[in-house]
Amino acid sequence: MLITLNGQPFELQNGATLVDVIRALDLEGKRYAIEVNEEIIPRSEHSDYLVKPGDDVEVVQAIGGG
Repeated sequence: MLITLNGQPFELQNGATLVDVIRALDLEGKRYAIEVNEEIIPRSEHSDYLVKPGDDVEVVQAIGGG
């Protein structure tokens, strides 16, 4: 299925969850936030949230520094 990920077309398998998106971006264990269709999805829902064709997904990684 085709979604938009951070403004770019992105291909995922049918039945993919937000956890699959995070794995594809190699962000496991890192700090990030996900918004789907302009709605922030709590991390507690990422493993159950099924991505649908045409979804607009934005992933923002938290970067620390000083």
